[in-house]
Amino acid sequence: MRYSREHKQETHDRIVKKASVRLREKGAHGIGVADLMKQAGLTHGGFYAHFDSREALVIEAFAYAMDRSMEHWRKQSDQVAPEKQLTQIVETYLSALHRDNPGHGCSIASLGAEISRESPKTRKAFAGKLDEMIEMIVDYIPGLPRKAARKQAIATLATMAGTMLLARIAGTSELSDEVLKAGKDSALDGARREPVKAVAKKPREKQN
Repeated sequence: MRYSREHKQETHDRIVKKASVRLREKGAHGIGVADLMKQAGLTHGGFYAHFDSREALVIEAFAYAMDRSMEHWRKQSDQVAPEKQLTQIVETYLSALHRDNPGHGCSIASLGAEISRESPKTRKAFAGKLDEMIEMIVDYIPGLPRKAARKQAIATLATMAGTMLLARIAGTSELSDEVLKAGKDSALDGARREPVKAVAKKPREKQN
């Protein structure tokens, strides 16, 4: 039976969506192609009708997951005033809800360590999405020159992702809650820091 182009695209998208969740739950190597296809309600044999390789699916699934994270950030930030947008993102990210649901959370915290061991092609794709995330955070840091805002955005994202990784290592214990709070306080300190205003230099007096 031949399917329409629309049906094939819908099936393709369903595989990517399912894979993005399972990869964040189980890791990049924690689930095979057969399992991924089964999750999407398809047979293993149909995989290569949609993807050239497992790597191609992994790259698409990573990109999908990171796009969903940024979409979630946009929705969260739209609920508050501009000066509170970054604070809103940090507080939502460093929450027990996010910690306990890695399959629907940020793929940097879930898969970052694994991505660093993947192929150059996979790392390049992931790095491109990482840069998009950084630039998005830059837009939520008003009152700073672009270069300074980007530096702060990188530090904030690194704090958020690192905190989430440590919190998940600690499970749902008191230590995990302590890690979340400490990371949140650190990230928010940066988000709330007042921009440093440049001090105008006085003209040097001419000597006689």
